[in-house]
Amino acid sequence: MSEKILARAAGRERAQAGEVVTAKVDLVMSHDNAALIGTLFRGIPVRGVFDSGRMVVTLDHRSPAPDIETATKAKLVREFVKEQGIRDFYDMKEGICHQVLPEKGHVLPGMHIVGTDSHTCTYGALGAYSYGVGATEMAAVWASGELWLRVPETMRIAVEGTLPRGVYAKDVTLEVIRDVGADGADYGAVEYYGSTIEGFSVPERQTLCNMGIEMGAQAAMVPPDATTRDYLAARGKADLPFLATADPGARYRDERRFDVSRLEPRVACPHAVDNVHPVTSVVGKTVDQAFLGSCTNGRVEDLREAARILRGRKVHPDVRLIVTPASKTQMIEAMNDGTMQALMEAGAVVGTPGCGPCMGAAGGILAPGERCISSSNRNFKGRMGSSQAEVYLGSPATVAASAIEGVIADPRKYV
Repeated sequence: MSEKILARAAGRERAQAGEVVTAKVDLVMSHDNAALIGTLFRGIPVRGVFDSGRMVVTLDHRSPAPDIETATKAKLVREFVKEQGIRDFYDMKEGICHQVLPEKGHVLPGMHIVGTDSHTCTYGALGAYSYGVGATEMAAVWASGELWLRVPETMRIAVEGTLPRGVYAKDVTLEVIRDVGADGADYGAVEYYGSTIEGFSVPERQTLCNMGIEMGAQAAMVPPDATTRDYLAARGKADLPFLATADPGARYRDERRFDVSRLEPRVACPHAVDNVHPVTSVVGKTVDQAFLGSCTNGRVEDLREAARILRGRKVHPDVRLIVTPASKTQMIEAMNDGTMQALMEAGAVVGTPGCGPCMGAAGGILAPGERCISSSNRNFKGRMGSSQAEVYLGSPATVAASAIEGVIADPRKYV
């Protein structure tokens, strides 16, 4: 898939792993760091951005601004967007870039997408080749609309079996990362196949692809299928010009197969995403905070699953349950069907859709010695606040069960 997408982007018939190509980008995404990129961009002798219609800018990482420095940078971004005529600008009210772009119909199969965020690989859930780049490189992309890169080798991962009760896409993702390792797919592309993946909804595929970077992959992709088409058709995108799928017999750097029919809930323990164990091995560890949200598991399906467990119950008095939906759209849907009410009645505190708690910027920072069970994607030391705090990663169901008990808990007893 990666070779086909990059060949098209480079204007070539073929592109093989290991070759360096200069590829045009179909879509460019930047968030709060657009302030820094704009400063770098102004040092390039061009009149303006390469194509304002192929740029999307969001303010989501530190929104609303928690301090004067952040507010000043956000002001610079707003001014730059107006100056350059960038129409697809989503201010703080919309939510996290990785949720907003797909749900607004910006992402299509076969697109070559770059973003100044490592979790840009999320868009592979719709069959796009997407990855993160740094600010300096993005400034050059804003000016030229292209960049050079090495065509990656590809890992093929097949996931088979029906998920047991209380086990979710997040558990599958953590199990894959445990097996591959944090650097097992370095600078590679990952393609997901198998009956389990075929049965996943687009939101579940987003969870899967979002964490491709956590095993070192540049991009993670699910081949477009009927599920992809239905998702895009609901957003007015019926015409899909380029559907990249791998040829039968395609050669892969590595092929792995997982049977998840007996998989248990998984938890990533501090301070590495590949430090994954069955939840039963850490049950009983006290938690001070439970976080439900992020671009990994902040969609309405995730909120509903947590609400199903919390409905009629109460969050433990020693636990802070913080809920941050991935976008305004997801939040409104959760409000309309009673999900948000159930979460709040149980004792959850709901924050503005965005990235704040996940990255330790605002809305749920951890103090020294505290422990958090989180549905997000990273548990590095200091990720959610103090470097002396601990972050455990699990599914929304695991987060909800733990919030009730005040300790890391097995969600299967509630499902």
